Amino acid sequence: MGLDGMEIIAIAVVIGLFVFVLKQFGVWELVSLEDSCDSDLELSMVRHQPEGLDQLQAQTQFTRKELQSLYRGFKNECPSGLVDEETFKSIYSQFFPQGDATTYAHFLFNAFDMDRSGSIRFEDFVIGLSVLLRGSVTEKLRWAFNLYDINKDGYITKEEMMAIMTSIYDMMGRYTLPTVRDDSPFQHVEKFFQKMDRNRDGVVTIDEFIETCQKDENIMASMQLFENVI
Repeated sequence: MGLDGMEIIAIAVVIGLFVFVLKQFGVWELVSLEDSCDSDLELSMVRHQPEGLDQLQAQTQFTRKELQSLYRGFKNECPSGLVDEETFKSIYSQFFPQGDATTYAHFLFNAFDMDRSGSIRFEDFVIGLSVLLRGSVTEKLRWAFNLYDINKDGYITKEEMMAIMTSIYDMMGRYTLPTVRDDSPFQHVEKFFQKMDRNRDGVVTIDEFIETCQKDENIMASMQLFENVI
């Protein structure tokens, strides 16, 4: 039997929500349309200048044309070339008016802010996007593990998973059907650790996380949902 609904959401929700963010940025439409422009990245009038196209193409699964379209959409919404945490939270909150998305958005922001600068650069954006949309299953699971490993010590603790799970419940709203009980996040964390913590040492390692997810058909199906959507 696979992990139940909320555990699957906790692992796959990042991909679906990021598609919403793409639409908000206006990037989705830009990448979906045929683009005949072959000009390089426009770097004028921005506070942060991204790495060159060749380097980003080598680091991602995107073509040169796709990177150009992604950058135009990114710069259109973020002329400075940077996205701060408050802007990121504001974007997410628009999609969950019945709930509070700020805490989950904080965790997700930290997963994208790879250099801990307090801002998401275009490089951070497009590298993360490449993993979520076109990465291998293992790459996606490693990205998800990094999200849940809040203090980045290489382990997921019950406290960290409780914080993530509670933020997801808060984001989805307390008025969802069926009604969410106050102890639901705790119950799902316990189920998560029963499945993931193979050696019962109280923490989940990256190997335990990947191995368990790869054996779960529902999680594997969820990992494939957004492949090659752009």
